[in-house]
Amino acid sequence: MNYKTHSPVLLLLFNRPDTTRRVFEAIGQAAPKRLYIAADGPRTERENEIALCKEAREAIALINWPCEVKTLFRDENLGCKEAVSSAIDWFFEQEEEGIILEDDCLPSNDFFRFCDELLERYRFDTRIRHIGGSNLQQGQQWGQASYYYSNLTHVWGWASWRRVWQQYDKELSAYTAEDVQIALPDIFTEPIIVNTWLQIFNQLKAGQIDTWDYQLTFINFFNNSLSVIPNVNLISNIGFGEGATHTVDAANRYAALPHQPLGEIVHPLYMLPQKQADYNTLAHDFEVERIKRKNAKLHRRIKRWFKNKR
Repeated sequence: MNYKTHSPVLLLLFNRPDTTRRVFEAIGQAAPKRLYIAADGPRTERENEIALCKEAREAIALINWPCEVKTLFRDENLGCKEAVSSAIDWFFEQEEEGIILEDDCLPSNDFFRFCDELLERYRFDTRIRHIGGSNLQQGQQWGQASYYYSNLTHVWGWASWRRVWQQYDKELSAYTAEDVQIALPDIFTEPIIVNTWLQIFNQLKAGQIDTWDYQLTFINFFNNSLSVIPNVNLISNIGFGEGATHTVDAANRYAALPHQPLGEIVHPLYMLPQKQADYNTLAHDFEVERIKRKNAKLHRRIKRWFKNKR
């Protein structure tokens, strides 16, 4: 029997009617009593996008359970950064807490039970700012509990509170590159990871990345907060490949990861971040070992050059 969620749900969609229907069906199994649906508008220069956006929005017809529905359908395209962040603004203006899913993040039914229990458990615990549903550890588990704590912020299916989102700033206006360069080594000890995050920060401030989620990650970093990550995977990103905005590589090791059973939820005894788990994720995502090998090769070349000049 499917678990029925107590939490309101926000579904963010755009131009993927195929993945939207699958995510919508999974939401229907959890039958939230309050469902928010937000959609960005089509890009007029893209062929067939008006029709695709319209078809994706028609997934609302799949609602077959008692449910209060609110929609925020944009007529014009705002882009990822503005469309998603403003939709989450809209959601948390009306709800104290809730679950957020994008149209390519397919949740297991256990995901809703996980979010419900942890939203309640950490409702007033300001150490915790984020509940993630995806596990990217490739089978590695951390501790004996059902989840571990992380400094990272995974947004492929997540839950949080208004108390967190009200501090969100898509422009990161409170922070400067100089201050961030000083702060990041207090979070990460690997220089390549620090430098990569600094590059991302600078690109965000320069308006070179049209996204909303890195900003949430930085704000959570700088509030010394913890995220919850399940020790099993509860979200399958089914959007990799053709038609994706960012996840275009269908062969990516994170593509369509299978769901795993959650079982009884067991809470960790110690509230400390699993630094090695975070390193495992970032070492892959930021290609740390490849950069180290490249730097070592360059160092050897420079050393040989100086030796030959003597």
